[in-house]
Amino acid sequence: MDTKKIRFVANQPWLTEQSASRPGPIVKTLPDWYTSAEWFVPDPATGKPAQAPDGGGRMPTWKACPAVLDVMSTGYTYKTPCDIEFAEDASGNVHGRVLDDRHRNFLQERDAMPQFFHPRGYHRKHFAWWADWAVELPEGYSALYTHPLNRFELPFLTTSGIVDNDKVHLPGTMPFFLLKGVRGVLPAGTPYAQIIPFKREHWESEIDVSLGAEEISAKKKANLAKYRRPDGGVYQREVWERRKYQ
Repeated sequence: MDTKKIRFVANQPWLTEQSASRPGPIVKTLPDWYTSAEWFVPDPATGKPAQAPDGGGRMPTWKACPAVLDVMSTGYTYKTPCDIEFAEDASGNVHGRVLDDRHRNFLQERDAMPQFFHPRGYHRKHFAWWADWAVELPEGYSALYTHPLNRFELPFLTTSGIVDNDKVHLPGTMPFFLLKGVRGVLPAGTPYAQIIPFKREHWESEIDVSLGAEEISAKKKANLAKYRRPDGGVYQREVWERRKYQ
């Protein structure tokens, strides 16, 4: 597999390789709830992995699903450069305050976006991140910018977009919504966006309805025989192709 290079170019003169906002592989920011989760269903009595009653070995949890890890570890991340405090005033209006004056422009407060669907449970007033770093990609590549995938514990929701970063090398802003009821400090180094580079290609779709009932049944049985083995892990060992992001 070929190795491509993504460049993160500092947008502020004081930024260094040790800055809290330094972008990097998102796999290095996996949350505690993920890393501490059990790989197999525990036996309530012993705490050890429980055995399936049908002799199917240990029973994997969602943690054993490579698709979950894959999506949470694909690409890179933007991180907050400093602590940011959010508070509500007596009228219930939310405000944000950057606690390092050098980064005062990092957080922007904005009014509601007309005609843009407002996510339920979030303040109508929204904010925007102004990234400290610009992205440069090889010719023919773009980047998906989105909320860190499966990071539902984060108290905000970053909107998504795609940029042709082989042609445009501006940091830009990313609108986000703040969860209602959130107060306190968002610490420096919090991942606020996931960046997934991809090659621009043309695609066309095709629908196949040619399989009969017997063929569909045979495929299902073959898949069960292959993947439903004791202790699981077949997809990760035999199918999954690991990608490196450094």
